[in-house]
Amino acid sequence: MTTAQKPTIAVLGGTGDLGTGLARRWAKAGYALLIGSRTADKAEAAATELAAFATSTKPRGMANLDAAKAGDVIVLTVPFANAPALLDEIKAAVQGKLVIDTTVPLMPPRVARVQLPPEGSAAVAAQIRLGEGVRVVSAFHNVAAHKLAEIDRPLDCDVLVFGEKADDRAVAIALAEALGVRGLHAGPLANSAAAEALTSIIIGINRTYKADGASIRITGIPAVPKS
Repeated sequence: MTTAQKPTIAVLGGTGDLGTGLARRWAKAGYALLIGSRTADKAEAAATELAAFATSTKPRGMANLDAAKAGDVIVLTVPFANAPALLDEIKAAVQGKLVIDTTVPLMPPRVARVQLPPEGSAAVAAQIRLGEGVRVVSAFHNVAAHKLAEIDRPLDCDVLVFGEKADDRAVAIALAEALGVRGLHAGPLANSAAAEALTSIIIGINRTYKADGASIRITGIPAVPKS
């Protein structure tokens, strides 16, 4: 995929740990990036730091709503508790667009306990909130943020991608490959409950075994061709 073919990615909540890690690797891979935050000043500062990793268009920072309006593909990287307000804020701006939701329903203090929302998963809750005019895909739940931030560090894991349409999942799979990991079609959005729940389980495993960001890998499938 050439630079001209790559969509502009708006990372909402892009000043947090996960957003920062994803943005660094996508900037290095040549994607044009918009960093969104609750305040434009904070986003602009993050975009300035991100420029050191960019191999193509200089990243730009702006308020979340402005980033949602300007981006081709929207990536949500905010905590579960903050997601509803942000979804309501950007709903009109993302109609007709692809939204990739990374949200995991972690509920402190028991973040190592699976606690899925009444809708079945955070991704399904996001789809309901945004409405049928938005295509929601769910991905990037089980990649350690601190490993993403170290952009030259190999990532030994897979990314499970959930969504109703294969073409939409393929966009997220291409973004996973740009991070240096394998993305896998994992079925409809409702299946996101499995990956969201796994995050809590992995947190518990990390604590028990003092692991430095354990993750998952699917074995026994043939080599997956690059997107």
